[in-house]
Amino acid sequence: MFPISKEILEESLRRLDIPDITSATIRQINSLAWMLQEEAGEEMIHLELGNPGLPAEQVGIEAEIEALRSGVASKYPNIAGLPELTKNASEFVKAFLDVDVPPHCIVPTVGSMQASFTLLQLLKMRLPGKDTLLMLFPGFPAQRHQAKLLGINLEGFDIYNYRGKKLEAKLEEYFKTGRITAMLYSNPNNPAWTNLTDEELEIIGRLATKYDVIILEDLAYMGMDFRQDFGHPYEPPYISTVAKYTDNYILLISASKIFSYAGQRIAVVCMSKEVYERRYDYFEKFFEMPKFGDAYIYGVLYCCSSGATHSAQHGLAKMMGEAVAGRLNFVDHCSEYGRRGGLIKQLLADNGFELVYKYDGDREIADGFFLTASYGDMSGEELQKELLRHGVSTISLPSTGSRQQGVRITVSTVSDKEHFDLLGKRLKEFKQTH
Repeated sequence: MFPISKEILEESLRRLDIPDITSATIRQINSLAWMLQEEAGEEMIHLELGNPGLPAEQVGIEAEIEALRSGVASKYPNIAGLPELTKNASEFVKAFLDVDVPPHCIVPTVGSMQASFTLLQLLKMRLPGKDTLLMLFPGFPAQRHQAKLLGINLEGFDIYNYRGKKLEAKLEEYFKTGRITAMLYSNPNNPAWTNLTDEELEIIGRLATKYDVIILEDLAYMGMDFRQDFGHPYEPPYISTVAKYTDNYILLISASKIFSYAGQRIAVVCMSKEVYERRYDYFEKFFEMPKFGDAYIYGVLYCCSSGATHSAQHGLAKMMGEAVAGRLNFVDHCSEYGRRGGLIKQLLADNGFELVYKYDGDREIADGFFLTASYGDMSGEELQKELLRHGVSTISLPSTGSRQQGVRITVSTVSDKEHFDLLGKRLKEFKQTH
């Protein structure tokens, strides 16, 4: 039973060939947590893997079923996207972000994981000397691994000390080298749940234009800053985006969290018209397609999967269409994560934990899908291990590129009173031990 001994934890790490828990992938930590659960004979509280904790939107499921019954399973999907999907996605972006992206500049991918992976492949090739990706840390650990796998030079800095006006000088320090081809971040942030302010987005956009850097804005948790109600199409407030401040942008919009549709692996890449239409000499030689958008769709994506799943495209098209029509309030549906985040934040505070990333400008961060926590002067590694010993699985902040000490927590899998009570009990035992 929990707490387990340090010896059992270390032996389990050895069995899984994890020499450094702070650099282990989320999936490795998930496997470790299940192994320790078996060893303890008790349920582990899983706060490490951000699986959606809400039912998938039924209208998407029904649309997929209808599409499959109509015979799409025997046909290759359009690699550039079903016309219904690209049209609805264009309207979705306009309705909730107040940004114009033409349908031909939108393409479906097998989740945003495929989107970022394939885009990085192309971005590292576009111009001689621009061979480096800049990430705002903390960031999604898998995207760091993607850059490593693709052999892209990776730079990054922890935004903790560079909020507001301080961001400009720090960004320019990297951009002015001329080596940065693209900058990648998520907003709201995975794992800190911070939201970039309009002041910060303006700085990013202005400098991206000045130094010819393409911004990859990952909107996996689009609209989930629950301090405002973003759930009404074509009505302010609109979701903040860098697309308001530069034409050098690519937006990644995934169905996984906003529609609880992670299992179907479907997302859309939304390129500005300027990004899509821009011509590159190298692409003309390599792909025989000079335009960025054509090289991406027909030169890179086609080789990776020959298109996103046919029925999943129908499902996403329907969900986006219903959201635009005001019949599906995805923000309201996802607000349950805010409720859970608030409860877990209180349990942590009651047992001596503190938030690591606390503010956006002069405002406290929203309650939502993720939060970050520290305990006294414990390192991220020590805290992660000790929580595991007490039956609570997290990932460490160092694994996300953060320079702060602590852990990242996802609230998605703690849903009922039984699990909240169990988490409270485990945290209380942790506090008594430490």
